[in-house]
Amino acid sequence: MEENVNDDPESPIVRKSGILDVNALREDDTLTIREQRLLTMTSCYHELLEQIGEDPKRQGLLKTPKRAAQAMLFFTKGYEQNIQDVVSDAIFDEECDEMVVVKDIDIFSLCEHHLVPFFGKASNVSVGYLPNKRVIGLSKIARIVEIFGRRLQVQERLTRQIAEAIAEAINPRGVGVVVECVHMCMVMRGAQKINSKTTTSSMLGVFREDSKTREEFLTLGKLS
Repeated sequence: MEENVNDDPESPIVRKSGILDVNALREDDTLTIREQRLLTMTSCYHELLEQIGEDPKRQGLLKTPKRAAQAMLFFTKGYEQNIQDVVSDAIFDEECDEMVVVKDIDIFSLCEHHLVPFFGKASNVSVGYLPNKRVIGLSKIARIVEIFGRRLQVQERLTRQIAEAIAEAINPRGVGVVVECVHMCMVMRGAQKINSKTTTSSMLGVFREDSKTREEFLTLGKLS
């Protein structure tokens, strides 16, 4: 954790919150609050159907507003989960100094600019780190990807958040993350380039500083 010390020697040290300390927006929701969210969102989707020229009362659309609201809550369930709670019970002391790579992790997210998905068969994540006497459970790496993916995102920030979360959790010598996605905002609208893919990376520590380490990760983590 970073420390921000001001010029007054008697002032307490103020620690900047890290990514593991950030509360999820809906993690404290009670059942009552969740039910109210669902009712409000259902009403919004009902209005949306009317505004695009549809009839929400016709047979095929009678249950659509509620279904759409439930789907949106599921698509954004990352706001219900705190990263610290996910990783805290899966960090282990281990004398391991070889690179750990988990690749081809599927990811599904919503573009925060258009609320349409970026995902698909070409949408994969490779995550690698170089341990520093601590390792994290492999399934938790996939969970970290899932939590950040299930929020409104831009791919650049999503990639960085995954890397920073692992770095904060186990303080490795380095972390590397590569994300490759198909964005429906480019496929279904706008440029309409159906074969386009977007690749982003985040390299921390020795992965950024040492070209041989970075090359090893990119070779081992090459997306299928």
